[in-house]
Amino acid sequence: MSKHLSVILKIKQCKLLDMEQDKKNMEPDNTAVRVALWRALHLLIDPSPHIIEDEIGLMLVAPSADWLQRPDMNPDFTRRVRASIAARARFVEDLVIEQSKQGISQYVILGAGLDTFAQRRPDIASKLQIFEIDQPGTQAWKQHRLIELGLGIPKYLRFVPVDFEAGFSWWEQLKSSGFDISKPAVVVCTGVSMYLTKDAIQAILLQIASLAPGSKLAMTYMLPMELIDAEDRILQQVSQKGARASGNPFISFFSPGEMLDFARQTGLKLVENISAEDLVKRYFVGRKDNLSPASGEGFLIATI
Repeated sequence: MSKHLSVILKIKQCKLLDMEQDKKNMEPDNTAVRVALWRALHLLIDPSPHIIEDEIGLMLVAPSADWLQRPDMNPDFTRRVRASIAARARFVEDLVIEQSKQGISQYVILGAGLDTFAQRRPDIASKLQIFEIDQPGTQAWKQHRLIELGLGIPKYLRFVPVDFEAGFSWWEQLKSSGFDISKPAVVVCTGVSMYLTKDAIQAILLQIASLAPGSKLAMTYMLPMELIDAEDRILQQVSQKGARASGNPFISFFSPGEMLDFARQTGLKLVENISAEDLVKRYFVGRKDNLSPASGEGFLIATI
């Protein structure tokens, strides 16, 4: 082989490697995909009234035709967890709408994944400045899909890519993206805290406590196994096993009392807990199918 040809082949190999790396760097997080599909599954197989109607997530993911055959989409096994995901999304949406009516104009989503509020509710979203914070790969992929689907990226939606693994500060990235620290905001963080150390959660809450007065936080947290209803423990064990296998194990668990005390220690004074039972009373009373959310997750709500 000539020296010239060898150089050409090496260049091509490098380009192929770069293309593969670019592909890896622009992929959605597996958990974000799963949550989007669970929201879609609720709409597809659970009878009305639906807790939330989200077709956009399914459009973004565009799974293979046999996606309903995936083990993690089993209608019976995922019944309570998809109810939890639907209730979680509805609770957050109701909170944002309520705060918008009270004059808050900034909405921050920590660990946004494939959140679709901006696309589903432009009537409310257009009155806000929405900041979606997540890993660069998930965000790049999502932006590409929104454009590809013709949905576009509205001026009120700002993506804030943060490489948490590299130690970048979400707060600094948020400020550099146009967030006004002098104005109150709604900050939401769902399905994230169990992957973080308690030190990392504390750092987030300390930052939240410094927001402008009138700001609101809604953060989910995972309950320890002994506080979860017996019927939900098998699903919880499967979820924890899957998280460990994927390299993202569940790390932090709190009882409701521990979560409230933990939040108060960071300077958050007006705090309350929203339990799965509270969500049942809000969204599931009177359903003929007896659909109800799993018991493993609670909401920390704080007013700054």
